[in-house]
Amino acid sequence: MKRGQAMNLKNITLLIITALFCLQTLAQTGKKLNNKAIKKTTKTATKSAKPLHASKKIAASSVEAAMAKPKTDTAKKAGQSNNLSEEIVVTTAYKPVLADAVKIRINPDLNDESGFKAPLTYAPIDKRLEQNTDIKQLDAMKRPAENDELIYNNLIKGGVGTLTTKLGELYLNNGRNETYQVGGYATYLAEEGNIYRQKTENAQGGIFGKITGKRNTLSGRFDYSYASNYFYGYNPDQMPLHLQTTQQNFNIIKGEAELSKNFKDIPNDFNYAVKIKGYSFTNAFNGTESNMVVSGFLNETIHQFNAGLSGLVDLSNQQDSLYQIKNNVIKLNPYLKFQGESYKLDAGLNLVSEFGTTSSLHIFPAAKIEFQILPTYIRFFADLKGDVSKSNLLDFYATNPFLGNFVPIKNTLHTLDFSVGLKGTLAPQLGFKITGFRNGVKNMPLFISDFKFDQGYNRFTVIYDEGTSTINGLIAEFDYKATENLDFFVKAEYDDYQMATAKHPWNIPTSKITGGTIIHVTKALTFNSTVVYRGATLDPFITSGGTDPSTIKSFIDLNGSIDFKATKRIAIFAKAFNILNTNNQKWLYYADYGFNVFGGASLSF
Repeated sequence: MKRGQAMNLKNITLLIITALFCLQTLAQTGKKLNNKAIKKTTKTATKSAKPLHASKKIAASSVEAAMAKPKTDTAKKAGQSNNLSEEIVVTTAYKPVLADAVKIRINPDLNDESGFKAPLTYAPIDKRLEQNTDIKQLDAMKRPAENDELIYNNLIKGGVGTLTTKLGELYLNNGRNETYQVGGYATYLAEEGNIYRQKTENAQGGIFGKITGKRNTLSGRFDYSYASNYFYGYNPDQMPLHLQTTQQNFNIIKGEAELSKNFKDIPNDFNYAVKIKGYSFTNAFNGTESNMVVSGFLNETIHQFNAGLSGLVDLSNQQDSLYQIKNNVIKLNPYLKFQGESYKLDAGLNLVSEFGTTSSLHIFPAAKIEFQILPTYIRFFADLKGDVSKSNLLDFYATNPFLGNFVPIKNTLHTLDFSVGLKGTLAPQLGFKITGFRNGVKNMPLFISDFKFDQGYNRFTVIYDEGTSTINGLIAEFDYKATENLDFFVKAEYDDYQMATAKHPWNIPTSKITGGTIIHVTKALTFNSTVVYRGATLDPFITSGGTDPSTIKSFIDLNGSIDFKATKRIAIFAKAFNILNTNNQKWLYYADYGFNVFGGASLSF
C-alpha cells in the first residue's frame, strides 16, 4: 500500500515538472508572436513549509492557468534564491480581485442636485449688421469747469514810481455770458524826467459790447484817448537862447461796429462779415483828421476750395491851417484759396482806386503759397503782393510825437513786395521763422528834423522819397520753450535801403534785435525781461561848423518786471526800465527816460 502511494507521488511530481516545462515553452513562443509590451510586477514571497496537499493545489491551479492563458511567463530571478524571493512577470491585463480592494469609508450621496435649465427663447433683431472696421473718430470732450479758480470780472490797479510816475487802471465787465458781453475801461499814466519839460501824460477810456445770436454776432466799441508831451529837445553843445517848449496834445475819438456770421464746422459753408469804423483826430496846432472805413468779405467753401471777395471803402479828410486834403481809397480783392494736408495756395488780385484830391487806379497781384518740406518740421512759404498805404496824421504823430504842424500827406505805393522763407521746428520746443524780402516802395515817408534853434524851433517834419526805392532785408525769429515755466524768444532784422532820391534812409535803423524771457518761478511768481538793440541812424541836420549829417548812436535798452500774486484777489508788481541807464535817443536831441522803476498793486473783484 505504501509502495503504491509512493509510485503515485512520483507520477504526480513528474507530471508537474512536465507541465511547468511546457508552460515555459508556450510563454516564450507567445511573446515572440505577439511582440507586446511586458509589464513587470515584482512579487516577493517567503517560502514556508506547507502541507503536501496545498502544494498539489497550487501546482494544479498553476497548470490550469498556464493551459488557459499561454501568454503568462513565470521565472525565478537569478541571485535571489537564497533570499526566498520570486519575481513574477505578468504579460496579461491586470484584473483586480476582491481581496486587493480598499474599502472607501465614505457613504454615497443619494441626493439628486442636477441644475434646472430653463428653455431658451430667441428673438432676432430687425436691424442691419454693419461691418465697419474703421477707427471711429472721437468727439471732442467738453472741458470741465474749473471750480477751484474763481474768475473775477473787474480789476483796479494803481502804482507810483521814481519819475513821479502815477499809474491808474480800471476794468469792468459783466462776466461770463454766452449771449452778451458788456464792459468798460479807463487808464491813466503820467511821467516826468530830469530834463526840463520832459514829461508825458496819457489817458484812455472806453466801453464795448457784443451780442451773440444763433446765426450772427454783433459787436461794437467806443474809445477816447488823450496824450500830451512837450518839445524839450535841444543841442547840449549849443544851448539856444530860448526854446519853444510848447505843449502838444492829441485828442482821438474812435468807434466801430461789426456784424459777422457765426462759425460752424460744417462742409461747404458760406461766411460773411461787414465792419464800419471811424475816428476823429485833433492836435494842439489845429490839425484835424476824420476817417471812416467800411469793409467786409464774402466767402464760399467747397471742400478744400475757397472762393471769395473782400473789399473796403476808406474815406479821409485832413485839414491844417495851410491845406485841406480829401484822401479816399477803394480796394477790391477777389481770391481763390486751395488748402490740403501739406499745402496752402492763395491766388488773387488787389484792385486799388485812389480818388479825392488825386486820382489813380492800380492793379496788383496777391498770391501766397505754403507747403511742407519736412512734415511737422519745416514749411516753405512765399508771398507776392502790391498795395497802396494811406498816409494819415494819426499814424504819423503816433510814430513821432515831436512833429510840428503843416505835415504833408501823400500815399505810399508798394509796387511789388516779394518775400520767401522757412518756418517750423528745428528741435523739440524750438520754433523758428526766417524771412527774406525785397520791397519796391514809391513815395516812402521819412521823418527828418526841421530845427531852427536860432528861433527856438525844435520840431520834425515829413518828406517823401520821390521815385521807387528798394528795400532788401532778412528777418529771423526764434522761440525756445525749455519747460512750461521757461520761455526764450529773439527777433533780429537787417534792412538794406537803396533810396531813389534821398541820400540816406533818415531816422530809420538798418538793424534791430529784440529778445526776452519769461520765467514762471511758481504759480504766483513770474519774472519778465526784454532787451532791445537799435542800430545807429542818421538825420540830415548839420550842426554849426559841421559838414556831415548828425548821427544818433546805437543803444541797448534793458527792461524787467516781476509779478507776484499774493492772494486770489491781490497781486503786486514792479517794473524797471532802462536798467543800463544809457542815453537812448530815437529822435535827434530827444533823449528817453533814464533808469526808473515803479510798482504797485491790483485788486480783482
